[in-house]
Amino acid sequence: MNRTIFVSGIVLGILAVALGAFGAHGLEKLVEAEAIMTFETGVKYQMYHALFLLVLGSMRLLPQQKKKLPFYLIVAGVFLFSFSIYFLATNSLTQFDFKTIGFVTPIGGLLLILGWVVVGYSVWKSVET
Repeated sequence: MNRTIFVSGIVLGILAVALGAFGAHGLEKLVEAEAIMTFETGVKYQMYHALFLLVLGSMRLLPQQKKKLPFYLIVAGVFLFSFSIYFLATNSLTQFDFKTIGFVTPIGGLLLILGWVVVGYSVWKSVET
């Protein structure tokens, strides 16, 4: 499980760097400045959670079983939160109106928060005992 978590963090980190570069250099002539700032928000949160997964995967404090739920919450949260932001920020470039699926963004944010809460609670309980 640690390897899966760690590799997922690396892949999300690589994608965050690539998408960040695309947002900074590829979108500047295609969308408004506000849309680029929105896109960058998705990149930041993706990178934060890529780093979170690297830490989670290397934590010896938690047993493997306690890492599964936060891993799934964070990965699902990144995809729902960050990727929906990418689509919403580039909405003007497509025929599909991504605003119709914008409701998944706060769901993704909630999953990210729950991932942090689950890890925090698990660490607290493991240190307490």
